[in-house]
Amino acid sequence: MSRTDGRKQAALVLLCAAVFLDSMDLSLMGVALPAIGRDLSLPESVLQWLMSGYAVAYGGFLLLGGRIADLFGRRRVFLASLAVFAAASLAGGLLSEGWPLVVTRVVKGLAAALTAPAALSLITTTFAEGPRRNRALGVYSLAGATGYTAGLIASGLLTEISWRLVFFLPVPVALLVLATAPLVLPRGARPPGAREGFDAAGAVAVTGGVLLLVFALTERNWPAGLMAVLLLGAFVVIERRRSAPLVPLEVFRSATVSAANLAALAWACATIGWQFVAVLYLQQVLGYSPLATGLGIVPMGLAIVVAANLAGRLISRWGLGRVAAAGMLVQGAGILLFLRAGATGDYLTVLLPALVVHGIGNGLSFPSLNIAAVGGLPDERQGLASGLITSSVQIGAGIGVAALAAVMTLGGSVLAGYRIAFLTAGGFSLLGALIAYAGLRAPRPVPTIARQGATS
Repeated sequence: MSRTDGRKQAALVLLCAAVFLDSMDLSLMGVALPAIGRDLSLPESVLQWLMSGYAVAYGGFLLLGGRIADLFGRRRVFLASLAVFAAASLAGGLLSEGWPLVVTRVVKGLAAALTAPAALSLITTTFAEGPRRNRALGVYSLAGATGYTAGLIASGLLTEISWRLVFFLPVPVALLVLATAPLVLPRGARPPGAREGFDAAGAVAVTGGVLLLVFALTERNWPAGLMAVLLLGAFVVIERRRSAPLVPLEVFRSATVSAANLAALAWACATIGWQFVAVLYLQQVLGYSPLATGLGIVPMGLAIVVAANLAGRLISRWGLGRVAAAGMLVQGAGILLFLRAGATGDYLTVLLPALVVHGIGNGLSFPSLNIAAVGGLPDERQGLASGLITSSVQIGAGIGVAALAAVMTLGGSVLAGYRIAFLTAGGFSLLGALIAYAGLRAPRPVPTIARQGATS
């Protein structure tokens, strides 16, 4: 391996470590919330915002984060946002008041919204399109897909000792990345005319619209949802009229990019929504402790790792659409296998097969969607493409959790509510499989936009 290749591989490891932290932080609070509430005497409304505050900020600022990475330098944005992420994590572990804790979670969500697209666009601009980029994106996808599951596992293990460790966990990893990254990350030239090309009106409209959309889904606040629709509509109008738009709508002329983002939204509705419900099911119906819940999920995480490592080879042989669709069908099968569990599901014969099958499908589908979402776009659009796909996943997570939490109330009993939720999550997987199979083809290059400032 040459020195250049060695630096690229080291950079990939560091970038994936940061994305792993971002994904993990989505789920770290899940198992720890009851312990935090008991220790600090916090009402349920405050506890909910320890989770949703992170998701709202993360989902709301992703598109803006991707464009900021393109305009002001991916390396610079990555390092600065990761430093903020580490500082907010440390502060959260030291605080003992409810709403200040929520503020640290919101700040971390904002930092993650800058870190994730900067990291992904650094990968796609470091590795040329083709097998090497596909392998790199497979590793990146593995880090993102396992991060959420690892957060559930770590939350269960650490909460048995102290919930504060859940806040402290990301700090040493983030500091290690910050210390090493300047040595291996490519500097890259700052795009010309970056500040002149910034679309402030579009940024305000899309960020406000997505923030309100995630808030409406989390709180079931329909007036906020209506306002979100109006703002997102205004965003489309603004982008059509701007000479240097935040999101050039021409990128959606690529059927592959559009289908990848729609399928990723359905993917997240299914898998993130299902994992949220499954954790509640294990603890509330089957009586698992936080530690038992975390350990019980380990096989699913291992299955994701194995499948994601195989995804690149399967994509080269069968193509993005087939692998993504097959993965989402397998993922859905794992979800539906939970219907066998009932009120006293045996772990080895019922739960374990469902978890492993879900993990295999999860590990196959997620890399395919990431590769499709950024393929064929020029380097100056990689931050934008990265922000789009990550935003699709986060918005999908919000929709999935809100939808499954709502349908859980429809059954005549607690167990019937869980069954309806599992069926709904399986339906999301099927929808995503259909979109992926029909819409994902070999990506075709999208020509760089010729208007003044469009390549800034």
